[in-house]
Amino acid sequence: MTGTEPVDTDVADDDALYVLTAVLLTPAQFPSLLGDDYPEACAALGLEPYAEGYGLVLGQDGQGARWTVVVDDVSLVAVAIASWDCGMEYDLSPDERSVVVALPGWPVALAVAAPHVPAPHDPETGPGEPPPLTPPDPAEWGPAQRRLGADAVALQWAAWRDQLGDDAFAGTAGTGDAASAGATGEGDASGASEKPGPADERAPGEGASAQEPPQPPSRRTPDEEQTPDDQRAPGGQQADGEQRTPGEQQAGGPGATGADGDAQGPLQRVLAELHGYLEEPPPPGRVRSGFAPGGARTLRADGPGWSVVARTDDIAFVLLDEMPREVLPIGRGPQLPSLLAALDAMAVRPA
Repeated sequence: MTGTEPVDTDVADDDALYVLTAVLLTPAQFPSLLGDDYPEACAALGLEPYAEGYGLVLGQDGQGARWTVVVDDVSLVAVAIASWDCGMEYDLSPDERSVVVALPGWPVALAVAAPHVPAPHDPETGPGEPPPLTPPDPAEWGPAQRRLGADAVALQWAAWRDQLGDDAFAGTAGTGDAASAGATGEGDASGASEKPGPADERAPGEGASAQEPPQPPSRRTPDEEQTPDDQRAPGGQQADGEQRTPGEQQAGGPGATGADGDAQGPLQRVLAELHGYLEEPPPPGRVRSGFAPGGARTLRADGPGWSVVARTDDIAFVLLDEMPREVLPIGRGPQLPSLLAALDAMAVRPA
């Protein structure tokens, strides 16, 4: 889809929808800002958590109003995203029979707009109708922002990991490695000892054009919103005049390492709950496994008040609701490798 050709979806007064981007909503891949797992993400949009999942098509009608069209043709949306990710045009034209519902607003923030129509705005809704979908406020900190921050760390893993150094978290006895304690509560946790400074490096979202590698000055997570897993259809215009793609987000990186006593308890709790997932499987999407270089896997796990990003061949990073914009590393240690391997074995993966 070029962003200039309309698709008739009957979203508003039979106006056509100018497609800007699309997002998958499946157990293995969904906008994490919507929830800690797939059922929670579906509930945020008023959808049943069908195993096959959905595609979310985001666009504007002829009056410029924002609409999110939910379709059950997941394969069509996946092909479109893959094509856009490769820089190719793709005519995303869902069949009307595949449309599940049209929801006002966008659940994620986009920096693009359809040409030749009014600027993006939420449509008016009548009494009893659901309010327009809106992305989370980047100025606040809560579960949605925490999950978005974890997504950003996963996207910039090398930049964050390189700042720690090869020997910073070797996991030997006496290093203060939280992973060495497992779920027993013994040992110390490695955390961020310094309050973070402002972050201004931008990191492209998946499918975005490459930019300069980030130069992380601190452990602070992004203050700007991210639209994880979304891909812009070629031909869209910048809505705010900045040269950025729909997935961009500010991001910092880890600074000097050290042990933070305030973080030890929360990190032990996170490790205990991760071990608990092995005994009682969580809802689909709580633990997801993605590609990583060198045959490793990138793990994303979420729980009540926390998010984890890890590489199966390396360490883990933790973000907590109770510690706004802090990114806490967990050293490799003797137990973390087996824990990550077990989580990867139970995680859902993209088809």
